[in-house]
Amino acid sequence: MFPIIDRKRTGIRLRRIMDERGLSVKDVQQYLELGSVQSVYHWLNGLSMPTIDNLYALSELFQMPIDDLVCGNRDNVFAYKSDSQCERISAYYERLNKAA
Repeated sequence: MFPIIDRKRTGIRLRRIMDERGLSVKDVQQYLELGSVQSVYHWLNGLSMPTIDNLYALSELFQMPIDDLVCGNRDNVFAYKSDSQCERISAYYERLNKAA
């Protein structure tokens, strides 16, 4: 099946993330330097999606991968590791690079 983004669920997820981080629609609008808050409300209501540039910026603002912002119909093909696992993997690769 062709993967499709669910705009409604993505909007709900964006709202939840904003609420968890204490960010208002105005905060997001100003961070993205949008002309008005209307675009953000359209995203939150599932009427439209942020552009890839805005998704990229939102991932930086929220400190999470774009795939964690977007809801769709595909299975999660990427298994994210815990922080401790990532630290161990990073340390391992650093040792490999120094040995090479």
